[in-house]
Amino acid sequence: MKLRIPRSRALAAAAVAGAVLVGGGTWTAVASDSDAPAVHREERIMGMDGVRIDTSFFTAGTGSGKRPAVLLGHGFGGSKRDVQAQAEQLARDGYAVLTWSARGFGRSTGKIGLNDPDGEVKDVSRLIDWLAERPEVRLDADGDPRVGVSGSSYGGAISLLAAGHDKRVDAVAPRITYWNLADALFPDGVFKKLWAGLFINTGGGCDKFEKRLCEMYERVAVTGKPDAAARDLLTAHSPSAVGDRIKVPALIVQGQNDSLFPLGHADAIAKAVDGNGAPVAVDWIAGGHDGGNSEEARVEGRITRWFDRYLKDDKGVDTGPAFRVTRTGGVDSTDGAARLRGATSDRYPGLEAGQRELKLARGARTQHFTNPAGANPPAISAVPGVGALSQLSGLGMGLSLDFPGQNARFETAKLTSGLRITGSPTVKVRVKSDRDDAVLFGKVYDVSADGRRQVLPSQLVSPVRVTGAGAKDGATVELRLPAVDHEIRAGHRLRVVLAATDLGYASPADPAAYSVSLEGDGLLSVPTASGVRTQAAPLPWWVWGLPAIGVALALVLLLTARRRSAAPAPDPALAEVPLQITGLTKKYARSADRYAVRELSFRVDKGQVLGLLGPNGAGKTTTLRMLMGLITPDEGEIRVFGHAIAPGSPVLSRVGSFVEGAGFLPHLTGRANLELYWQATGRPPEDSRMDEALEIAGLGDALERAVRTYSQGMRQRLAIAQAMLGMPDLLILDEPTNGLDPPQIREMRDVMIRYAAAGRTVIVSSHLLSEVEQSCTHLVVMDRGRLMQAGPVAEITGGTDTLLVTTEGEVSEALADKVGALPGIGSAVRTDEGLLVRLDGASPSALIGELVRLDVPLTGVGPNRRLEDAFLTLIGGSSA
Repeated sequence: MKLRIPRSRALAAAAVAGAVLVGGGTWTAVASDSDAPAVHREERIMGMDGVRIDTSFFTAGTGSGKRPAVLLGHGFGGSKRDVQAQAEQLARDGYAVLTWSARGFGRSTGKIGLNDPDGEVKDVSRLIDWLAERPEVRLDADGDPRVGVSGSSYGGAISLLAAGHDKRVDAVAPRITYWNLADALFPDGVFKKLWAGLFINTGGGCDKFEKRLCEMYERVAVTGKPDAAARDLLTAHSPSAVGDRIKVPALIVQGQNDSLFPLGHADAIAKAVDGNGAPVAVDWIAGGHDGGNSEEARVEGRITRWFDRYLKDDKGVDTGPAFRVTRTGGVDSTDGAARLRGATSDRYPGLEAGQRELKLARGARTQHFTNPAGANPPAISAVPGVGALSQLSGLGMGLSLDFPGQNARFETAKLTSGLRITGSPTVKVRVKSDRDDAVLFGKVYDVSADGRRQVLPSQLVSPVRVTGAGAKDGATVELRLPAVDHEIRAGHRLRVVLAATDLGYASPADPAAYSVSLEGDGLLSVPTASGVRTQAAPLPWWVWGLPAIGVALALVLLLTARRRSAAPAPDPALAEVPLQITGLTKKYARSADRYAVRELSFRVDKGQVLGLLGPNGAGKTTTLRMLMGLITPDEGEIRVFGHAIAPGSPVLSRVGSFVEGAGFLPHLTGRANLELYWQATGRPPEDSRMDEALEIAGLGDALERAVRTYSQGMRQRLAIAQAMLGMPDLLILDEPTNGLDPPQIREMRDVMIRYAAAGRTVIVSSHLLSEVEQSCTHLVVMDRGRLMQAGPVAEITGGTDTLLVTTEGEVSEALADKVGALPGIGSAVRTDEGLLVRLDGASPSALIGELVRLDVPLTGVGPNRRLEDAFLTLIGGSSA
């Protein structure tokens, strides 16, 4: 049970009144499956201590029954839109759901405080105040709603902080988050420089943060060594600061592929909450901040069941095992995806269960190596922004690099039987140095039987700062190596490496000499968590599927004497046409009659810059995903240069794409980032045509500067240059001007025009209508999945089928409805200037006659010349 805070409704109402109503709320119906209740969304800006917080409130059904509430936080650099789909599903499952954009993100104002207790955490308490006043929300006492909190990363930390600071929180479900942010960014006193730089850049630059955070980052980034003040500041913003007050049921979901917040953070959360006497379950997923499978559907389903148990008090619901870990079992040959299986236990084993000791017999002597001047070249393990590395390691194909003369290594003998590491291995070593302060990076490799291949599980390393290494006898440290779940096959060896450098971290710049030897018996302690049992692998589909398929094929051949048709052959007539879409249709998942895109057809020719426009929910994103081969249409086809598009189509190599929020390594130059990206594609360097892409992007000398020094506009242009590598014939840009100021937007417009000038084609999806009007040659306007109009910009904006009717006074809604219902009129929409009318068969003179008949006080009727007005007319006033 939780400790209740009695408060009067009058006090709660006063708190809400003080916090809310910068802008009024608006209700919007959200589409859902035909057999599920409709979801309603209320948009509201709340004022809190001079800061505007953008929120959305979701409910479903028309009943008056009270329901528990859920607060959903978003990840760092995101906004409330990132969790909208989960919010809608929770609403259908019987919850009142409130999402919000944290300070400094989305449409919310204020400086980023990294979950400051006096900022972001207090905002959550005010959101709970607001929920307490909602008639839909179930209360435990006056001012005390029944409420759970969940979120990923940044949003996961706020769920724990909310539970520690506000006793009204009843359950939490944090995902891939941190316990102590100082431990995450300064593990054992070593600065995690790449991830820290990504934090600052993802947040929009140092100036977007509270001043003391910006000053702290710049101080540590310059010295390369965190000080006590920096640790204290980040610790005060961390759940660990209120760990003894988090006493609610907690479902802790953590990523195995995560060099930012590794599994040790989940372990600390679990121990603290369990020590406070609250129920705990721990789930290690296959993904994380370094990529991999995030298992969204499974995890969100488990979170819902967790809340069903602890918010709805449904004691019959199965919340899942106390511990679950996802394990990779090879690759599915049908689609190339990694096969995932769960392993479970009825208790959380921690990171040290089932210890097995292995002798590090090879290399047991004292080993000498150096820290190079400037810490260059650095060893490579995890590289933020190149998440494919950690995913490959789970399949036995990892990539890592240690330079000779910069590390010590110790190996076991070949294993006579296989074992699975589940937790953190440990080893005790003695370190001596010609300097008192030494920094080392420990890691455990899985080495093949022939010694030629080594895999670094999840690309993880453990940094350690050794003080007293300059003493006569050096210093002894017990090195806790990264927590992983990894299977070692019989015949393989384990190799412990202590490296002087790592690309992701700050090493001392001064050269240093190190000596490392094993302490005691030279044993590596490996946790095996023997009580965790892997679920039986399901039978391969072909065991039962092939016979059935064989029978079906035989029947088809007998009845029709026709073979299944192969993929459509290329159409020679379209060989020079960048894109032709014909009858494209895609239904919503699990829906028989609701369409994301329906019967969409249009064509794009060489040299065009085509703007894809439409309100939210128009089907733009779905269309682009089908165009890029990410999803398959239900009907119709897409042809790029005459070739039909399907996932993995070879012709997709002629397509480049930019998705908002491209990640770069902040401490590398712009050019180095592009070179690293192209290397990852596996294509020959000469095919990159980098000089051409860079000339069009127009970055100039900035290419030789570190990306951390770039403005938002420069980072956007670098992302466009990345999409242009190889000079694809068809370039797809999704909201390329987001976050840019007017001069930067103008520069981005010039980039698109220059790219298309050489006969290539650009498709841009944007909500900035004025920019689309200036940069695009052609438009496709969609609404509710259908094509409303396609053609040259001038034709759409200036066509005689769209007329602006001006009047002496304001046009009433009733009059607009009457005009819209006239024969031959497609739509009529009120604007500040009068009435926009789209003709659908009627002539302008016939319209004027009808307006006179309706006693409309006309002052003018003429062609509409603005894209914004034409757009509103075409979509009938739908919300953009």
